[in-house]
Amino acid sequence: MAEPAGPFVRLRRQPGALAGLALLGLVLLPALAAPWLPLADPALTAPARRMLPALTGGHWLGTDQLGRDLLARLLWGARASLLVAVLATLVAALTGALIGLLAGFFGRLADVLLMRGIDVLMAFPYLLLALAIVAALGPGLGHAMLAIAVANVPFFARAVRGAVLEIRHQDYIAAARLGGHRGPAIIVAEVLPNLLPTLLLLMTTTLGWMVLETAGLSFLGLGAQPPDADLGSMLGEGREFLTTYPRVAILPGLLILLLVTGINLFGDSLRDLLDPRSPDRIPDQTQDRRLDRHPRPCPAAQCARPAEAVSGASAAPGLASEAPSAAALLQVQDLVLSLTGQSVPLVEGVSFTLERGERVGMVGESGSGKTLTALALLHLQPASMRLDGRRWFAGQELGGLSAAALRDLRNRRIAYIPQDPGAALDPLFRIGVQLAATIRAHPAPADAPPVRVRAARLLAQVGLGDDTQLVRRFPHALSGGQCQRVAIAMALAHDPELLIADEATTALDVRVQAGILDLLGDLSGDGRRALLCVSHDLAVIARLCQRVLVMYAGRVVEDGPLAQVLHTPAHPYTAALLACSPELGRPDKPLPVIPGQPPTAAEARPGAVAGGCRFAPRCRHTQPDCRTDEPALIEVAPGHRVRCRYPL
Repeated sequence: MAEPAGPFVRLRRQPGALAGLALLGLVLLPALAAPWLPLADPALTAPARRMLPALTGGHWLGTDQLGRDLLARLLWGARASLLVAVLATLVAALTGALIGLLAGFFGRLADVLLMRGIDVLMAFPYLLLALAIVAALGPGLGHAMLAIAVANVPFFARAVRGAVLEIRHQDYIAAARLGGHRGPAIIVAEVLPNLLPTLLLLMTTTLGWMVLETAGLSFLGLGAQPPDADLGSMLGEGREFLTTYPRVAILPGLLILLLVTGINLFGDSLRDLLDPRSPDRIPDQTQDRRLDRHPRPCPAAQCARPAEAVSGASAAPGLASEAPSAAALLQVQDLVLSLTGQSVPLVEGVSFTLERGERVGMVGESGSGKTLTALALLHLQPASMRLDGRRWFAGQELGGLSAAALRDLRNRRIAYIPQDPGAALDPLFRIGVQLAATIRAHPAPADAPPVRVRAARLLAQVGLGDDTQLVRRFPHALSGGQCQRVAIAMALAHDPELLIADEATTALDVRVQAGILDLLGDLSGDGRRALLCVSHDLAVIARLCQRVLVMYAGRVVEDGPLAQVLHTPAHPYTAALLACSPELGRPDKPLPVIPGQPPTAAEARPGAVAGGCRFAPRCRHTQPDCRTDEPALIEVAPGHRVRCRYPL
């Protein structure tokens, strides 16, 4: 796989960025070079030479109503307009960022006092506020700059406060506090570096508005005063001659249009460039066949990749075939996830099917690829990863769906229960508001009950119906089990056909965990809804699931019915996991440790994997040929498959 494209390469690929830079260069370069260009004095009047046409008497664009050189006034006026807009943007950004930073990071009294002051400023329309400030201070470019900056401070303050509130609750901030760092040190070392991209984007997108606001005040006579001029004042002076000498008004207006359009185009492109989810962050898809053994997914009509070898046997339940099965609700074939710029995949060749009413567990150590596989089913894998392979849901291939079609599918037909509901729930909104927003995310039938009634039914369905005040609480006021039940209620909002539970009982006590498992079992036990349960706890899988997929280092190493996998494991890794699991009633059971470590992400690079069995370095039954070629899934019993040459 080719290396990811650099920022300048990605910038060149965006036509909006190139157009914006071209428009900005058309105005900026001559304006910045104005002091060194052979131009006439822009303030020198010559009434006898008024309104000369273009290319007359050494005046490239002619003269205005007072005989002043129009080209010189345009370049110096553009220079003044840009200077005022840039200074106003800097003042507004620094002041607003400081207010938002203090309010968002320290909270409580600082947040109340600072943001109430911002709310007072926002109560006035920003243009009226700027006019009032200029009227109080008097006309002039400096006063206009100050007025525009003050009017835009609330915009920066509120945007920065929202970003800081999100950063403030991250784990690395908590780690810095636990490390003994104080507030100012955390702000400088942790918050500001993460805030700078957001602030840069805000400044870029606001600069165009600053140019327009400066021009508006000068057009009204409150900005540049004679003999100085900017584009707005030139436009205001030239409007009287719009019918007789239109170029005097049209040329300043055209420069304002070019400036604002160029700034906006470049700002939008810069935002897309810095967005990690943007398609432009995806690396060049030109394949290096020497390194990448996994070609790009092809259209369904042309793709004919065979399924993995199954020891000459025909495909059976649990293993995806080349064509979608009409009976399968979910079918996955040769799923591959690779880090950008690296050819060795983190998840490779994962194939399985999931029938309606079936409960399948996906188990393995942390880092085995379980969560990545679950996220990839809905195309929610991290932006730094490339997805190959084919996925069908109810006969429809997911790989060819647009972003809008995927959004329509998520939560409506396929629901995801997150590993950490406390992080999935927004801390700034009450539970009822978030549940109502989830219900409204997709259209409801005409005869559907009101949103409040549907929310109450969902909470009752997950065992939270007795607490009538729960909808008015914030997430932090709920226990871990309640948050998990709310997350399940949100997942059930549109009665999905497939539930994907990603470590849904992690960090819960045993009693709450049992209640969540009973709830998931009841929800998927009606024969209509399927469940894919991701966990590292074999006891959870044993209580909830009917079939087990065991993953190791991104590969499915064993796939079979629950009873066979737990009682007669065929893969040494599965047997080692079972040996490490404690059992009730056996306090004296030894808990051996699997020797060695699973492959890490740092080892997923060209040449890191030699091609043999990935568990061979840790296996007690390794033979010489285990380190040469990777084994295929072979059938050891009906419906029970294992990726091992010497199954137990």
